[in-house]
Amino acid sequence: MKHTGSYWMVLALILLTAACAALAVPVAMLRPQWLLAPAAALVLAVVLLAVFGHRLRALIARYLGAKALDDSQLQATLARLPVPACLVRQGTLLWYNPPFRDMILQGEDAVCPAPAEMLPDLDLAVCARPHGQDLTAGTYRFTAYASEAPDAKGASVLVLVDDTVYKDTLEEYAASRPAYLVMCIDGYDEIFNDMKDSEQAHALEAIHSLLEEYISRTSGFLRRVANNRYIAVVEERDVRRMRQERFDILDKVRALNTGRTVTLSIGVGHGGRTLAECQDMARESIDIALGRGGDQAAVKTRDGFEFYGGVSSGIEKRSHVRSRILSGALADLVRHSDSVIIMGHHLSDLDAVGSAIGVLRLCKMCEVPAVIAVRRSTTLAGPLLDAFDAAGESHDFIEPEQTLDAITPDTLLIVVDTYQKRLLECPEIYEKCQRVVVIDHHRMAVGHIDDPLLLYHEPYASSASELVCELLQFMPAEGNVTPLEAQALLAGIMLDTRSFALHVGVRTFEAAAWLRSRGAQTAQTKLLFNTSKEEYEARARIVEGAYLYKGCAIAVSAELDAGMNVVLPMAANDLLTLNGVDASFVILAKNKGANISARSMGALNVQVILEPLGGGGHLTMAGAQLRDCSPQEAEQRIREQIDAYRAKQAATAAGTATA
Repeated sequence: MKHTGSYWMVLALILLTAACAALAVPVAMLRPQWLLAPAAALVLAVVLLAVFGHRLRALIARYLGAKALDDSQLQATLARLPVPACLVRQGTLLWYNPPFRDMILQGEDAVCPAPAEMLPDLDLAVCARPHGQDLTAGTYRFTAYASEAPDAKGASVLVLVDDTVYKDTLEEYAASRPAYLVMCIDGYDEIFNDMKDSEQAHALEAIHSLLEEYISRTSGFLRRVANNRYIAVVEERDVRRMRQERFDILDKVRALNTGRTVTLSIGVGHGGRTLAECQDMARESIDIALGRGGDQAAVKTRDGFEFYGGVSSGIEKRSHVRSRILSGALADLVRHSDSVIIMGHHLSDLDAVGSAIGVLRLCKMCEVPAVIAVRRSTTLAGPLLDAFDAAGESHDFIEPEQTLDAITPDTLLIVVDTYQKRLLECPEIYEKCQRVVVIDHHRMAVGHIDDPLLLYHEPYASSASELVCELLQFMPAEGNVTPLEAQALLAGIMLDTRSFALHVGVRTFEAAAWLRSRGAQTAQTKLLFNTSKEEYEARARIVEGAYLYKGCAIAVSAELDAGMNVVLPMAANDLLTLNGVDASFVILAKNKGANISARSMGALNVQVILEPLGGGGHLTMAGAQLRDCSPQEAEQRIREQIDAYRAKQAATAAGTATA
């Protein structure tokens, strides 16, 4: 807003003062006695101004305001309003009524002030809209409305409606809305079953004390509803504070010295119309928090989910009970289907194809027709498909589009190695199939497959191939996996564990041992990872061009020839072998976009870093595909995410040290 009137008045006063000073100098040199009368008059004026300045200012203000409107009917009408009202023209306050003086000017009169000095956020264009503009002046909160004043020489009428009570009440209502929290101790059975009773009591007491202290800072309450589960009901204002503090209770629980690493998962439901709706949202949030490996808080918002924490890997489950139950359930679903389609993720790798081959064997044992939908032109498992082609099994693999016409209401779709709809090899198959099963080991992310008939999702597992191996172990021994199929499953495990170096557990080696007993040859499996001379050279160029940024190796590559997609993850793995590298990010130009492959040794969670870019995966292995994005833009976005992640790490470390 312009302050034209005030500026011209100040400028005129400055010029007048300068002119008087300029005239006083020659008079003082020629006739000093002539300055006695002006000096006396000046002293008298200063005294009168000091004594009667307030009244004079008010008189001038009223006079200017009245002259500006020429005692118009508008002025008389606004003067009788019980709410603050004024007239504004070109950034200058021309006139105001008594309530405006009392509530905005605090009882003081002002001569042609600038409205922006009293109402800093005032925008007449916004005030002219039907809903007006929210303004604050001192302790008052107004809704301001403006319109052009008739017969007022271009002035605008500004009316302020005092709704302080209503806005304060609305804010208090919103801040006091109930929110529902579900808190779970991750891997309770695996952690506490091996403890002595005294150790269990000590650990649980420490956790309970932390949770009680955490909730005592709120206006809500905490209840323990199961051995490993707590619920809490708090207010919306408490959830806001928890989010600002990034749920520091996660770090405090993780820092407990109980002899085992204990972690906590939290699901938050807030913003619902009823407490029951908030409870449902909290349950959905805790499910996705546990599906992402635990040790994190999931908050459901209108735009999806927000995640806090997630810095540790999931706790491995050693029991095979769930695998045995799901194996029987999956076999029943297959037997009650007229056909089965098995599908992995886009740019399928050895784990996606290997686990699909294992599921195909299960379908053959149930004597139900099944095929694997895979795009040979984009798969990273070309050598494995060639091996099956050479064995006369090429009919088991089909292009996704060729299956669409054969889908019936009784067709079963089994999705392996992904849980996200946008990453499917062919989303059209998923949309057309009414019956879906999911087998995946990646941490759950927003946009996952809704309500599958059967879900086998274990974030602790090394690979989807490991999960399929466990299902096959509970199938009859007769007609079980062939040596070539066992080799495919072993290749999937070796890929995702980097030859049993990372993200392996007891059950990973059990699965590998079972595959070895079924005829898998490690030497033959290793050949599936061989690359051509051209691929090796491209991989070396990417590694050579990498640079270090905050402990991360970043490499950018131009688009490669078709069929060389395998170079991307291999280069990311190679960069991890460099000293001082906690994580690697390789960016490859692809179809006017960028493909990103990320790897980590566990010090950084690459899944959390790539999720804001639309990617996903695991703590140690993740990827993303960006559309309409140059490699340079992708590089800048990755650097920004690394900055944010390192800042969170520093804040968490500082909070833990303080605690």
